[in-house]
Amino acid sequence: MLQDKFDAAFAALPLVAILRGIKPTEVEAIAMSLYEEGFRLIEVPLNSPQAFDSITKLARCLPADAVMGAGTVLSTGAADKVRDAGGQLVVMPHADTRVVSHVKAQGLLCVPGAATPTEAFACVEAGADAVKLFPAELVTPQVVKAMRAVLPASLKLLPVGGITPETMGAFRAAGAAGFGLGGALYAPGFSAGDVAQRARAFVTAWRG
Repeated sequence: MLQDKFDAAFAALPLVAILRGIKPTEVEAIAMSLYEEGFRLIEVPLNSPQAFDSITKLARCLPADAVMGAGTVLSTGAADKVRDAGGQLVVMPHADTRVVSHVKAQGLLCVPGAATPTEAFACVEAGADAVKLFPAELVTPQVVKAMRAVLPASLKLLPVGGITPETMGAFRAAGAAGFGLGGALYAPGFSAGDVAQRARAFVTAWRG
């Protein structure tokens, strides 16, 4: 059922909002502004202030068709805390297959990070639901195209790192299925209105 929910959220808008640095006091308003602009995939990196409190608030406030969880998950213990906080999605910056296998055994969604075909194939073997190509400044559209040629056609590849509305097109043409969006979408100090405006620009770029 969670896999179906992920597929539906991805089909609606394959853009993951990365709310690095967000505080629990502001997460609900900002998440709802993203939802209203069409976002259905939201993560709170664990190096944010009181990240687990924010994840618990997201679990309570977001509509049922949203998929939310944590980013910058580095260990099995951290993944368990994400689950306990109500998170459904575990996003990693690295290709630790122990963590991927553990997350999948808990019934959660897992999107590990990879920068090479070797790492990406290992993540697929461990059960990854998608692969985060990170950092996108290193994994260029040319590299994405080469990886796309050898990786399973059904595997969702999501470049993350420095993505803007203007840079999405080249990655998409190379075979990216979606994106993770960080500082160009949200940074500490942005209001819900700021985030909504930036979200709108990303949605327009994707759909246009």
